[in-house]
Parts: sequence; C-alpha cells; structure tokens
Amino acid sequence: MKHVIALDVGGTGMKAALIGADTTLLHEARRPTERERGPEAVVAAILDFAAELREIGERRFGGPPVAAGVGVPGVLDEDRGVAVFAANLGWSDIPLRALLTERLGGIPVALGHDVRMGGLAEGRMGAGEGARRFLFVSVGTGIAGAIGIDGRIDPGAHGSSGEIGHIVVRPGGPACGCGQSGCLETLASAAAVGRAWAAASGDPAADAADCAKAVRSGEPRAAAVWGEMVSALADGLVTGLTLLDPGVLIVGGGLAEAGETLFAPLRTAVEERLTFQQLPRIVPAALGDTAGCLGAGLLAWDRLSTEVTA
Repeated sequence: MKHVIALDVGGTGMKAALIGADTTLLHEARRPTERERGPEAVVAAILDFAAELREIGERRFGGPPVAAGVGVPGVLDEDRGVAVFAANLGWSDIPLRALLTERLGGIPVALGHDVRMGGLAEGRMGAGEGARRFLFVSVGTGIAGAIGIDGRIDPGAHGSSGEIGHIVVRPGGPACGCGQSGCLETLASAAAVGRAWAAASGDPAADAADCAKAVRSGEPRAAAVWGEMVSALADGLVTGLTLLDPGVLIVGGGLAEAGETLFAPLRTAVEERLTFQQLPRIVPAALGDTAGCLGAGLLAWDRLSTEVTA
C-alpha cells in the first residue's frame, strides 16, 4: 500500500502518521521533542522517529514510504529545505530536508511551517473545504496564520507569510518577543489571556481555559479580560480580512476550544468593524490536533506528484 510519512514537530512534542493516498491515517504515534537536551538532540529525535516510521511502513504495508512531509515551527527556507530559526527549539540553519532524505533512503521530502501545514489540511479537507480563498488563524501560545488560495498555502516571498500575530493592534502596548510592542499575540493569544486572568483572579496557576469557564459562569472580571482579548483579536482579524478578502476565516488553536464563548462575541466584533469589506464565514477549525500531521501528509503527496511530473 502506497503511503507517506507525516511529521508535525512542536516545541515539546512530535506527532506523526503514515498516510495513504486517500488521506487515510494508517498509523499514528507521538514522541517528545527532547528540546531540553539541545538542538542537536531535537534533530536526532526527528531523524530517529522518521526512520522508525519508515520501518513500520515497510513491515505493515509491504514497502517503504514514497515520500515524507515535515512541519516545523519558526522561519523556514522551503525552497532549500532549511529550518532557518526556531526560538523554541533552539536551532538555526538546519538542512533538515537533506538530513531526512539521506536517513530515509533518498525519498522526496517536503518541509513546511507547522501552522501552514495545519491550514493546508483545514483548507482541503476540514473547515475550509471547497473555499477558493481562506485565512486560517491558530490562536494558541502564540498566534500565526496560513493564507490559502486554490487549495494551496502561499508561503510568501521569504517563507514568512501569515504572521498575523505580529500585526501591531495596540501601539505602545506590551513588549513582544519579535521586538515590537502591542502585537496581536501579546494581547489575544491563549498565553496572554492566561496571564491576564491569573493577574485578575489572583490565581497564578489560572489559564485561558479557566478564564473561559469563568466567563460562562458570569464572572465580571473574567468577562473584562475576555472582552479585551476579543477586541484585540477582532482588530487583528479585520486587518487580515481587509488585505486578503477570504471567503472563509478558520480559527483554530487552544483558544478556539472555548467554542461559542469565543466565536459568538468574535463574529459580532468583526462584523461591527467592517465598512466596505465583505464578512466571511467565521468558523472553528474542524480537524483538531491532527491537522498538522494531515497537512504534512498532503504536502508529501504534493511533493511526490511534483517529482513525478518534473
């Protein structure tokens, strides 16, 4: 059975799958990233995991994988297959595609940004299926996006498209790790909501999920924190909508797990800010934490078809 390796590398863990030509998940597995041991250990863990998946595929499905797709965080040079920089993994200028190609016996390997891989899956087979243009925004520890056009994700001229989390929505606001102040992710990410609610509630262990729960119970301090987040997020999203004019806006990540506690006020806030712009459908992501793996698998099949037709 023809299949590909799909790897979704995160800051603390890796999700992986073997995926058939019809996008069926044939095998799933998880491993720690081992970032506490340093960037060399992270790379070694990725290569070892990929090799293990190759062996599983050969044993169970009668042959090796025909391609591999890998989603990683940070700045990428997708054309050269180089992981340029990722602060949460501590690496820089890692020729990951070449290393994986060698370890996997020369099969085609595609490298992509983890959030853009999630967006690819959501656009083709999830909440954005059938939409010619969509914007996928992941609201988790940080905020990042993916721009979908005709079933593909536009990486940008320099591999850094979709960084909506670094749109400045509150000039002079909180300092951001990118060097600016008042970026969207400093105010509207799950991490930002968690910090704000921990301070407002006096519970240092409180997080964004706790804030959402308090909002549903009618807690006024939680409602104030949540309202600030929704306002900032709507401002950032409207900037994205104005630039890109998508037919569908898909919101995923940890904060989206709040469901209508987030989406009901967010849809209203976005609509209130529009003037000439067309309001897109604003929907939750549909694929959960499998989106990154599925997207990496789709990227692998795309890479294989490119190799075949070249």
